[in-house]
Amino acid sequence: MRLRRPDSTLARAAILAGACALLWLGGCATPPREPSSYAVLLDNPDGGTGAITVSGAGGQVTVNRARDGVALDGASQPYRVAQTRLDADFAPVLAARPLLPLTFVLFFADTSTTLTAESKAQITTFLEAVSSRPAPDISIVGHTDTLGTAESNERLGMERARLVADYITAAKLNVIELTVVSSGKADLLVKTPDQTAEPKNRRVEITLR
Repeated sequence: MRLRRPDSTLARAAILAGACALLWLGGCATPPREPSSYAVLLDNPDGGTGAITVSGAGGQVTVNRARDGVALDGASQPYRVAQTRLDADFAPVLAARPLLPLTFVLFFADTSTTLTAESKAQITTFLEAVSSRPAPDISIVGHTDTLGTAESNERLGMERARLVADYITAAKLNVIELTVVSSGKADLLVKTPDQTAEPKNRRVEITLR
């Protein structure tokens, strides 16, 4: 008597059917369709993640993982939102967000208006950032350490701030607003007693919006 081997195609089909049944019983079936109206938590620009709580007729749900979504009626648990859907639903909104402010700090050698070599090398990066903005608004604040009088440091801080402003003028950049002020020795980065030399206090702080 000859034994007939079972057809391999039928055997595979039976195995797959059994596996699907087990997945269904084990709660691993295909997840429900994503809602058409939902809230999603995105990454913060600084890389951190906050949390949102959605309340509705279906309940209240808190989402604390970036790129997780939840139905606006609060009826679903958080679920992962695919990048393709994020792009389709939110790309225009994300593209319209205003650019975040940028801050540059340039340091000076001694009690002078001479930039340190490291800071002078940053000028090109700063000017490129300005040129990349559609309507740049720039604030430049000059600072000093505590050597000298309040009056002399007020003047020195302004000279340092104007030096940086001159780079913008020389580059012929279209700036909507440019504010140039001096804090002298009134706003120290490193707190020191009076008449103290401190390299980190000899600086210009630039905010680009």
